[in-house]
Amino acid sequence: MTEISNQSPVSRAGKWFDPRARSINMIGFILNRITALGLTFYLFLHLIVLHQLAQGPAAYDGFLSMIHNPVFTFFEVLVVTAGFMHALNGIRIALNSFGVGIRYQKMLLVVLMGIAIIVSLVFAVHMFTV
Repeated sequence: MTEISNQSPVSRAGKWFDPRARSINMIGFILNRITALGLTFYLFLHLIVLHQLAQGPAAYDGFLSMIHNPVFTFFEVLVVTAGFMHALNGIRIALNSFGVGIRYQKMLLVVLMGIAIIVSLVFAVHMFTV
């Protein structure tokens, strides 16, 4: 038996997200997986909130009063950051899948994640100052 088949499913799933001893390209794939899971979780929360808001004006007013605090603003910034990182990293992965930029994928990852971080910081400054 191989070493993988002796491991529990939880242990195998944990290795799917483990960045230790991985190349920068694999770290990009792991980052894409994590942001995809985070955005999927956000989608479910968003649908629950929309359901609550469909209950009338009082629910909408209560929701607006609840979200106007720094904790919700921080989580909005996290969602936007995850969206930018996932989108730009997805473009890099798609290009590499079609054989475009394979020699430059490390540089592409660093540049695109740098762009995502800069855009996210600008968004965060705007969100926290408005």
